[in-house]
Amino acid sequence: MTAQTENASRRQDGIEPLQDILAVARRLFTTIGYQKTTVAEIAAELGKSPAHVYRFFDSKRAINEAVAELLLSQIGDELEVIAAGNSPPPERLAAFLLALSELSERHFMTNSRVNDMVEDAMAESWGVCLRYIQRVEGLIRTIVEEGQTSGDFSVEDAAAGASCVKTTMVCFMHPTMMALSAEHARPEIEQVIAYALRGLGAKPGR
Repeated sequence: MTAQTENASRRQDGIEPLQDILAVARRLFTTIGYQKTTVAEIAAELGKSPAHVYRFFDSKRAINEAVAELLLSQIGDELEVIAAGNSPPPERLAAFLLALSELSERHFMTNSRVNDMVEDAMAESWGVCLRYIQRVEGLIRTIVEEGQTSGDFSVEDAAAGASCVKTTMVCFMHPTMMALSAEHARPEIEQVIAYALRGLGAKPGR
């Protein structure tokens, strides 16, 4: 949750009106488009006045940040399930990176309005982008550390290894880079995964 969301949830109206605003905003942002949706339209869909919306969010930008962060949190939740699995670390990391690519493609690239919404939120609020990237990198690091312990990975510095893997995945997880890289030749995700595993010193056949 953003600080804006956390502050709003503590107001006397409780969390339910906040969730209603985010649900309606997300629907309008993904159907009409973030740029075309106004706070007045969000309020009208709720049967409320714009003043009601502004009690929880001080601007449309703040609403977009909260909606984008909610979407990114949902992606992170799915990735967390994979990271917590019981398969061998190399196999689990491969599944994690593949899922990261597929989830990003599904959520960001199949609907240009969603892409614009998340891209704008990440560009306008570095915190939204940073929290998501840090969460992804943290999950990668957890898998790498387990691989160190099990002997599946020979990399000496798990943090550095996780950071390098995250960096190789930027074109498969950040909306702006995904759109730009799609216009040029880029390796297949399977090639990137194989490269990452070799870089971590994964032992073949383990």
